[in-house]
Amino acid sequence: MPSAGKAAHTEVIAEESANDRTYKYMSGFGNHFASESVSGALPVGQNSPQRAPLGLYAEQLSGTAFTAPRHENLRSWLYRISPSVLHSKFKPLANTRVEGRPFNHAVAITPDQMRWNPLPTLEKETDFIEGWVTIAGNGDTASVRGSAVHLYSANRSMKDKFFYNADGELLIVPRKGAIEFATEFGIMSVKPGEICVIPRGIKFAVHLLEGTADGYILENYGPALRLIELGPIGSNGLANPRDFLTPVAAFEDLKGEIELVAKYQGNLFTAKLTHSPLSVVAWHGNYCPYKYDLSRFNAINTVSFDHPDPSIFTVLTSPSEIPGTANVDFVIFPPRWMVAEHTFRPPYYHRNCMSEYMGLIYGVYDAKEEGFVPGGGSLHNQMSAHGPDQATFDKASNAELKPQFMNNTLAFMFESSLVYRPTEFAIAGGLLQKDYIECWSGLERNFNNPEA
Repeated sequence: MPSAGKAAHTEVIAEESANDRTYKYMSGFGNHFASESVSGALPVGQNSPQRAPLGLYAEQLSGTAFTAPRHENLRSWLYRISPSVLHSKFKPLANTRVEGRPFNHAVAITPDQMRWNPLPTLEKETDFIEGWVTIAGNGDTASVRGSAVHLYSANRSMKDKFFYNADGELLIVPRKGAIEFATEFGIMSVKPGEICVIPRGIKFAVHLLEGTADGYILENYGPALRLIELGPIGSNGLANPRDFLTPVAAFEDLKGEIELVAKYQGNLFTAKLTHSPLSVVAWHGNYCPYKYDLSRFNAINTVSFDHPDPSIFTVLTSPSEIPGTANVDFVIFPPRWMVAEHTFRPPYYHRNCMSEYMGLIYGVYDAKEEGFVPGGGSLHNQMSAHGPDQATFDKASNAELKPQFMNNTLAFMFESSLVYRPTEFAIAGGLLQKDYIECWSGLERNFNNPEA
């Protein structure tokens, strides 16, 4: 496990404990942080001195082009015991369930609505990388556009094994089981109801804190996720910057036989190391992993009638080249008050130019009372009609419209301007609900023509 040591030049503003371990964090979204786990490890006044302090190697990690505008430029300087170039040649790693760009070997896309059951219980020991399976994807990481949807399940911690993804950043949504992410920048504990984001290229290992774990992954090939513009909402609300937490510096000074797995252009590769890649003693910059507690999301809703578009629940967004149109959004539907008068309160029937993959962390989604279960998912691609099932429609159409607090629910959506192409596993892996479309079959003709 990485050692945090003494955190000099680090403003720790949050701590939490799990399994007799204390995790320390710095606060803020997009901040330029500085953190060292050994006093004097961080150079002062320059990035690359002739001799880095304490005999460390200085290494820059760039998340954007050098010449990106200052307000969009992402990079960090890492001061490490061993540089990242120390590894064997990479070799292809056989896998059948992790897929990537450009997804043209996946099954054909149809306009059909799709819904899946959760992954089955694992029958053999499986770590986070081994239990990763791709459901759908779009775009192409080589053109910095698009995203992919994955599921993960694990019952074993990664031991002497580390991973990085060169294709895109990872937004991880735990559904069951708290997990620890030991990264080059420090250590995070992430439990269901929280998310974490690990930017492209950052190495990490996943350790289970509760024996088993499963959840969802959004792999973003496009521009880095960022907070959305608030517009007429003003300066406060939705996801507030202060609630995002970045770990303080921690490091492993270990030697041995260690495996490094990389995801590169849609394929997995493996290389050998003789040291831990988490050997970063100090770092500074704004390209770093972070976590967020979804219960901190300040939901905005109507206080009169109708309800706003679901985009009002967006936590993070990756923009596209088309203004106002996301490469991919991360949207949540959290516990909240429903007070709309004279209004059909569940999500309305809808056809969308965007494509929507939905998952459920816990509880019941207010548009689907049955069939859509925690750990499962649904996909409504571009212009595919969707909306409440029959039972929900009947109930909502006749409900007494008094203030109602929706408590037992936490659903989310990965919404993209590109069409998601499902994988062969998604179609033929045994999770697809073949009768999903039947949830609307009982919707009756209620038209009462006054001129008839």
